[in-house]
Amino acid sequence: MPRPRSLTPAQLATAALAVLDRDGLEALTMRAVAKELGMGTMSLYRYVDDRAQLEALVVDLVLDLVDLALPRTSAHDRLVLLAERVREVVGEHSAVVPLLLLHRHTSTASRRWGELVLQTLAEAGLTGRQRVIAFRAYLSYVLGALQTAFYSPLSGAGTVQLSTQDDFPVLAETARAARHIGPEEEFREGLELLLSGLTGAAEAP
Repeated sequence: MPRPRSLTPAQLATAALAVLDRDGLEALTMRAVAKELGMGTMSLYRYVDDRAQLEALVVDLVLDLVDLALPRTSAHDRLVLLAERVREVVGEHSAVVPLLLLHRHTSTASRRWGELVLQTLAEAGLTGRQRVIAFRAYLSYVLGALQTAFYSPLSGAGTVQLSTQDDFPVLAETARAARHIGPEEEFREGLELLLSGLTGAAEAP
């Protein structure tokens, strides 16, 4: 009987990501990944304990694609780059979006990105409690914007429906304006609003 082939974590993650990209998050099962690898389902358990471990490997694989090399520019510009690079990479694999927060604490790539964000916030003059709040706000914006774009894009049917209802006029008016805002514009301008607040916090006495 031939000896079972050895697989690396990267190979497992690549197979799982292929399932996600093609069939979506609900299709990510041990059986589906094993089939992608051309092996039996039980053989996959030689490498991972369960689907959660597979998910974490996928998060690492995707976030490892984020370029963390930053130019010598202002903290503001570096924070913009870090956010936009995550958005660009994750946008190529949108089914991964729901997994980012779920595995943020166990993903080495996520922690590496977080460390760079915190270093940048520290260089901007944010310390202690300020830096905690700033980091959480930044993290919430970046990951929240990805979630919102994935589940409820401004170009989606939900915006159209809200723009035509009569019960909530301000909501309808806002939805009509929202239909003319592109995803990049939405992300960048929202990020600028957040960063202007963080800059103000750093400068406050």
